[in-house]
Amino acid sequence: MATTATRIQSINPATEEVLASFDAFTPDQVDEAIGQADDAFRAWRARSFSERALPMRKLARIFRERADRYGALMTSEMGKPITEARAEVEKCAFGCEHFAEHAARYLSDEPIESNARRSIVAFEPLGVILAVMPWNFPFWQVIRFAAPALMAGNAAVVKHASNVPQSALAIEEAFRDAGFPDGLVRTVLVPGGAIEPIIADPRIRAVTLTGSSDTGSRIAELAGRELKKTVLELGGSDPYIVLADADVDAAAKTGARARNQNNGQSCIAAKRFIAERAVANDFERGFAKAVEDLVVGDPMDPKTQVGPLARRDLLETLERQVDESVRAGARVLTGTEEMPVFKEETFGPVAAVLRVADADEAIRVANDSAYGLGASLWTRDIARAERLARRIESGSVFVNGMVASDPRLPFGGVKRSGYGRELSAFGIREFTNVQTIWIGPAKTGATAKPAE
Repeated sequence: MATTATRIQSINPATEEVLASFDAFTPDQVDEAIGQADDAFRAWRARSFSERALPMRKLARIFRERADRYGALMTSEMGKPITEARAEVEKCAFGCEHFAEHAARYLSDEPIESNARRSIVAFEPLGVILAVMPWNFPFWQVIRFAAPALMAGNAAVVKHASNVPQSALAIEEAFRDAGFPDGLVRTVLVPGGAIEPIIADPRIRAVTLTGSSDTGSRIAELAGRELKKTVLELGGSDPYIVLADADVDAAAKTGARARNQNNGQSCIAAKRFIAERAVANDFERGFAKAVEDLVVGDPMDPKTQVGPLARRDLLETLERQVDESVRAGARVLTGTEEMPVFKEETFGPVAAVLRVADADEAIRVANDSAYGLGASLWTRDIARAERLARRIESGSVFVNGMVASDPRLPFGGVKRSGYGRELSAFGIREFTNVQTIWIGPAKTGATAKPAE
């Protein structure tokens, strides 16, 4: 990735070829984009859910029709295997369909018993939402925010990662071709340093970010200064716990995929593997074999399962984490809790494995992290798994499976993994005004105290 004050480049990480170069937006162009989104919002918010659903469903069809084109674009810009890229486009289509179908139910008025003749809670849109998006899932990250936000009646200004400008413009094109109002979704091509005045613009009503914890802190600071709501999905160092009664073979094979999905560049990729001693040897052997069996190569080859890291600086960071861990005493498939590969978020195909005495120690180690995004827990005792899951400090716990986002389920984290939720009924309500409507006069003899 190369970004200057005036040019934003798209570079193929597999070949280091410059694919495209764009002029960064001027302040006047940014102002125009925000104004267009704000103007479009005024009419869009007045549309019914069924009216909003029409272009949303068409957007799903467009994604499916252009899956090969958009998949190849993602692979060329950030290096994910082409098979995963096409699957990402399909996930976008599914997300659009889900919110087109369920938004009205998720945001329906809720009657509340009170001293009023009638009182309800309504969910009204906020306005233009600024979305600061990452490069690792260039299409899904935008749709994960935009599908629910737009179905709630909001507009969007998208500041995408500077190394995926072609993906950013293609997404804007897809919304336009689907028949959404002109300007309702606008992409602004600007470097990260240009974000402060955008957040400060009074037409921007809230901000959502998917990115690093440090960037999240900065965005939260800027938005807090302006008293604007934020939803932050930040880094993760997800634990992957294998208990003594687990299906070790399945855990090992799934673990290899969970660590190396998207070339290991995922916030919810499994990163810290924690195995009870009774099965640790078997898990380590199976995990190592499953990793060795992964096909590394040209990301455009459908057989490839692991491609290049998206940027050279990511490779350098990963090498530093591994080198420091080795100097601290790590060897293949072992280490200690104090090593960088166990304490820090590793954004690439590197895994840390630690042995523990029992389930209680596994939970302690899993929670001994600054992060709390997702977690996997492997055991055949499902009742016990549900009890243990509630003790894990993370936004989601997947039992006998790989952590993934799903439009039907809330997604987000705790601690330095951020706050707020995306997806599901919880996510679509994040960027709404939860409005109380009290209709009087008050009931005779009633008090203001809410019903128990």
